[in-house]
Amino acid sequence: MSIWEVILAFVVVVLMLVALLANVLVLMCFLYSADIRKQVPGLFILNLTFCNLLMTVLNMPLTLAGIIYKSQPGGDQVCHIVGFLETFLTTNSMLSMAALSIDRWIAVVFPLSYHSKMRYRDAALILSYTWLHSVSFPIVAASLSWVGFHHLYASCTLYNKRPEDRTQFVIFTGVFHTLSFLLSLIVLCFTYLKVLKVARFHCKRIDVITMQTLVLLVDIHPRLVELSSVAHINSHWGIISKCLAYSKAVSDPFVYSLLRHQYKKTWKDIINKILKRSSINSSALTSESHNRNILQLNE
Repeated sequence: MSIWEVILAFVVVVLMLVALLANVLVLMCFLYSADIRKQVPGLFILNLTFCNLLMTVLNMPLTLAGIIYKSQPGGDQVCHIVGFLETFLTTNSMLSMAALSIDRWIAVVFPLSYHSKMRYRDAALILSYTWLHSVSFPIVAASLSWVGFHHLYASCTLYNKRPEDRTQFVIFTGVFHTLSFLLSLIVLCFTYLKVLKVARFHCKRIDVITMQTLVLLVDIHPRLVELSSVAHINSHWGIISKCLAYSKAVSDPFVYSLLRHQYKKTWKDIINKILKRSSINSSALTSESHNRNILQLNE
């Protein structure tokens, strides 16, 4: 392994650990707090969290193995399943971000009618569309054998091995990125520009969300250049773009959950409860040990 590959492998490990801890903490907050579960945006955040967790435990380890061994990790069947999931989870998480932006837009711009415009039924319908949209593209790709191990990204993803299918694959990739990433970007820009006109204090959070979207566009860029056959792309750039895409699983929990007041209070309560319980157990063990020593001395 070269020094660059060692650095990239280390970055993937760090992203994997932080993403796992942060998203598990969001899930714990959701299970711990009844108030969070009652909120409609909680459904979108829960969906986003599950997408990030699955991406962390399924896709990131195989990308790490691909960087280390420079070959496909596991058999073809495993790679096809992981590539299918990567396409599904990436699309689902982007559409979940768009759904959260729509929810914020309605809450800030139409506060008096928010509860009538955004109910659990409405959120369930939006999530149903998100899942239907997200699963349709990987199904098409899998049925046409356009999923496999891509050496440029060191991961199992969308990949066409047959030169005769190049035109169809280029069209499919263009439609997929337009209706998934570009659509989400348009929704994010529209909703948060509307929010900016009403609530200026959202500026910092909107800047972070905009950067997240730009990071995903960086992931798309080498794929589009690769399809155009204009220039050769270094594998290090492909892996870097994949790491940037994985960084979304790290930033999502903080942007949408852990830095918000209600979630912050909840995870602090969870940590204090755990520490208090361990402190009680420790003091109980100390007391028990002390009593044993006294009994031994008396004997």
